Amino acid sequence: MNIYTIGVYGYSENDFFNKLMDHKIDVFIDIRRRRGMRGRKYAFVNSKYLQMRLEEIGIRYLYQKELSPTQEIRAYQKEEDKKAGVTKHTRNKLSQTFVDKYNEECLDKFDLNSFIYQFEQDSNILFFCVEKFPEACHRYLVTQRLADYPGVRIYHIIE
Repeated sequence: MNIYTIGVYGYSENDFFNKLMDHKIDVFIDIRRRRGMRGRKYAFVNSKYLQMRLEEIGIRYLYQKELSPTQEIRAYQKEEDKKAGVTKHTRNKLSQTFVDKYNEECLDKFDLNSFIYQFEQDSNILFFCVEKFPEACHRYLVTQRLADYPGVRIYHIIE
């Protein structure tokens, strides 16, 4: 099973959907807490439009809210970003507090085994959030857990 990750920052609409097709993605798993983006630049990943486009290109869409960090967990990262003088757009790694809280409150409580094995072994699955760099996003923590699963290969799509 090939598991990919991607964030939207840095992509145009055409480039984003072309990347999905280039990697022959079968299942697109949205793990954002809120599935809307402010402004026009990334409006193509607002939930309804995104689902419509994915259907047009033959990619199954799943929303997995249980894998999204809570507002409280996100607040820890926001505070760390503020201290470091970075934004969500420029961050290149998660704080240890965020990592610990996310693992404890989200990943440890989620049955990742049952979830991932619902898909065919030859599937190309993608976890989606917004941050450009995987290490700056919780999707990286999800795939770190999955990396130890037999037959699972992890790939991070970056521009």
